[in-house]
Amino acid sequence: MSRRIILSMHTSLDGFVAGSNGEMDWIKVDNELFDHVGQLTDEADTALYGRVTYQMMEGYWPNAADQPNASKHDIEHSRWYKEVGKIVLSRTLQKQADKLILISDDIAEKINSIKQQSGKNILIFGSPTAVHALIKENLIDEYWLFVNPVILGAGIPLFTNLEQKIKLKRLSTKELSSGVTALNYVVDK
Repeated sequence: MSRRIILSMHTSLDGFVAGSNGEMDWIKVDNELFDHVGQLTDEADTALYGRVTYQMMEGYWPNAADQPNASKHDIEHSRWYKEVGKIVLSRTLQKQADKLILISDDIAEKINSIKQQSGKNILIFGSPTAVHALIKENLIDEYWLFVNPVILGAGIPLFTNLEQKIKLKRLSTKELSSGVTALNYVVDK
């Protein structure tokens, strides 16, 4: 059985993952959401990012658990982040760590090769540019979309310039107390 790439992404009701200037202050997060996402991290041993998101994550998660005001989520996610392998899609980043796989070209071939290796799921958080590249190559196997109760009107879209229709099968829907709706779809191949 091959590994799966699972996307976990917040969206606005109108399908944007960030505002026009990259702002994400509209995203609602709480312990209920963190517990829900914990299911995903429990089943993943690799994180996949674009360069910008990877550098943002590297600036926070390695030491998040060590902060005096660290939450339960900070401690758990920091531990997970430090343990998992990382794949970064980038043409400019230089390899910085042993557990880092850097992919700058032949994305489909290299990702499909990694998916055939033994291990748990590969989880991608955020990284809209990387997500667009993965969608274009039909590499995402499952979508966890957290639809926030806001209409942005403009911004960075989750889906853009699709060359083909993507058929999905709904696995679950859960309304969280924050008003966020968690949607889980698998690609129907």
